Amino acid sequence: MRHLSLLATACLACLASPLAAQNAPDAAQVHAGILTLDTHLDSPANLDQPGWKITDRHDVLHDTTQVDLPRMIEGGLDGGFWVIYTDQGPNDARGYAAALAHALKRLHQIHDFVAANPQSFALATKASDAAKIAAAGQRIVYVSMENSYPLGTDITNLEAFYQLGLRMAGPVHNGTNQLADSTNGEAVHGGLSDLGRAWVQEANRLGIIIDASHAADSSFDQMLALSAAPIILSHSGPKALHDHPRNLDDARLKALAARGGVIQVNSLFLSPDRPRPTVDALREQMETAASLPPSERAALMKQWAEANAAEPRSGTDFDRYMQAVFYCIDLLGVDHVGIGADWDGGGGVIGLNQISQIPRITQALLARGLSPADVEKIWSGNVLRVMAEVERVAALR
Repeated sequence: MRHLSLLATACLACLASPLAAQNAPDAAQVHAGILTLDTHLDSPANLDQPGWKITDRHDVLHDTTQVDLPRMIEGGLDGGFWVIYTDQGPNDARGYAAALAHALKRLHQIHDFVAANPQSFALATKASDAAKIAAAGQRIVYVSMENSYPLGTDITNLEAFYQLGLRMAGPVHNGTNQLADSTNGEAVHGGLSDLGRAWVQEANRLGIIIDASHAADSSFDQMLALSAAPIILSHSGPKALHDHPRNLDDARLKALAARGGVIQVNSLFLSPDRPRPTVDALREQMETAASLPPSERAALMKQWAEANAAEPRSGTDFDRYMQAVFYCIDLLGVDHVGIGADWDGGGGVIGLNQISQIPRITQALLARGLSPADVEKIWSGNVLRVMAEVERVAALR
C-alpha cells in the first residue's frame, strides 16, 4: 500500500493499450492501493558486501543486487520475508556449529538494519502486523530461514529463532541434511528423517510457516501429510512448464491447495539454462572479491554485473514468468498462488530483473481480467491467510 514513484506510474501507463485502459482498472492506482509482499527476499546476504547499505540505491547492472529501500519505494513493494540463508555443509557437529554461527549473524544483521532505520522498516511477527506497518509508512520485515541445517540435532533451537522473530522456515536447501531429503540431494531418509518429523511438529507448535521449496517430492508429501497447518512453497514453479527438480507436478500442487497452501511462483527454472562462458570465467575472481581494495572490488562487481546481464541464466522473460503465474492460477485458483521471485538469490528474468519493476506483475494480472481484490490476494492476501491459520493452529497446541 504505497504511492508509486512517477517513473513506475509512467511505465505502467506505457504498458497498457488505449483499449485496455478503457476497460481495466488503473494499474498504477491498484498497485499503490494494495498490500504487496514477496515471500523470498535473499537480500540480507548483500549486507556482507563491504559498504553495501539497504538504504542506498543500487542497480543490478552495477553490483547485481536487486532489492534496496529506494527501489522498493519505486516499485511499490511493501515488504516480505527476508531470508536467513545458510549454505549446506557437512552434517556433523562442526558443520552444525559453523552453520549456527552464520545463521545467528545473518539474523542479527536483519535486526540491525531494521533498528537502524525505524522510520523505514519494522519487524513483523504476526499476520495482522503487515497492514499496520504499511499504514505507518514502513516496510514490512518478516524473517524466514532457508535451510534449517543450522539447528543441528537440537530441535529446541527452532524456538530460540522463533523468539528472535523467525516466522517461516524450510528444512533444506541444495543438499540433503539431518532433517530431510533435498530436490537435488541424495535420498538418505526417504523424505523426512525422524528429526525432520519432530521439526514439523515443533514448527506447528510455535506458529512457524513450513516452507517446502527445495524439499524432495517425498519430503514435500510427508510435510503436507504431517503438518496440522497449511504449508507453502515460498519460491517454486510448475513442473508442467519446465521439468526441473525444483518444480512441482500438478498433482502435488493440487494437494497443496487442497490443504489450504500456496505456491509463491519463482522466476527461476522456467526454461532450460544456457551456457555462460563469460560468467563462468569470472567465478574464481568473485570468490576473492571481498578481500580486494574498494576500487578494484567495485570494478570487478561491475564486470560481474555486466557479464550476468549479457549472459542471463536462461531465456526466461517476463512473459514466461507470467505464464507460470497464470498456469498456477488456472490450475489452483486465485486463493492458492502468490509471488516469490527469489530476489537476490538468483531470481529475476529478462524484463523483470529488479524490484522496481514489479508493477508490471500487477499490470499483467489486471490485463488478464483479475479483479483488484484477487490481485491483492496474490500479492499478500494468500500468504497472510496461511500465516493466520498457522497462528491459529499454534494457539490450540
